[in-house]
Amino acid sequence: MSVRELVILGTASQVPTRHRNHNGYLLRWDGEGILFDPGEGTQRQMLRAGVAAHDLNRICVTHFHGDHSLGLAGVIQRINLDRVPHEITAHYPRSGQHFFNRLRYATAYRETVGITESPVSADGVIATTGNYTLETRKLSHPVESHGYRLTEPDGRRMLPDRLAAHGIKGPDVGRIQREGMIDGVALDDVSEVRSGQRFAFVMDTRLCDGVHALAEGCDLLVIESTFLDEDEQLAVDHGHLTAGQAARVARDAGVRHLVLTHFSQRYSEPEEFERQARAAGFEGELTVAHDLLRVPVPKRQ
Repeated sequence: MSVRELVILGTASQVPTRHRNHNGYLLRWDGEGILFDPGEGTQRQMLRAGVAAHDLNRICVTHFHGDHSLGLAGVIQRINLDRVPHEITAHYPRSGQHFFNRLRYATAYRETVGITESPVSADGVIATTGNYTLETRKLSHPVESHGYRLTEPDGRRMLPDRLAAHGIKGPDVGRIQREGMIDGVALDDVSEVRSGQRFAFVMDTRLCDGVHALAEGCDLLVIESTFLDEDEQLAVDHGHLTAGQAARVARDAGVRHLVLTHFSQRYSEPEEFERQARAAGFEGELTVAHDLLRVPVPKRQ
């Protein structure tokens, strides 16, 4: 059975708290696992969440601040210790190649698994599989930062009433899907487009064009909301978003499920992030993230 869900491993920003580990997010997408921004302590959080190194197929790093990347060393060494049998690809800003190298080889260990390095330097598609396209957009932060967006190809939904009206049944249903037309009946006559699902991951950034492009039409948007709205100037100065800003992005983009995360240690009441997001006019499903939470990708409409 295919599973599409987000496993939240950590939700703190620069400083972890007693209840919030540094960042870490695993997207399960059918048979693949994409690990985003493994901060310090991610390997232990994976253990607590029931996530194995064998579950990983890609690692995506938005930028090389420690709370988003210091866990790379432990995760990569665990991948090698467990002798993961499949290829793992790592995406990260090309300008941070020296940081990736240091983290990959931070200590001595036996390398048993080939990790394909696929650095990112510009907007656009960085990977295409049979199940999704992965693309990136540059964000606005004091160091180079990129957000990621996963898009499933559109499919087809067969319509039983139209199939029956045209007398198409049994093996002919598969035939019209393959060939596009049989006996003068076109595929469009008996089916409709089923939009592919969309997921986006937006971490440290000010408001910019990349944020809006990544969020557009997403079923599930994971986005930083480091600050509350009363501290908007701090957000601008340090290259971050507030809860209200993130919610307005999601509202304007037609996001179905919004996940707020990456909270400053200065705040102790997560309910205020939800209140400000609702006050900003977001009416979809809303989650204020906490460590070890699982968030399913919304079912197709």
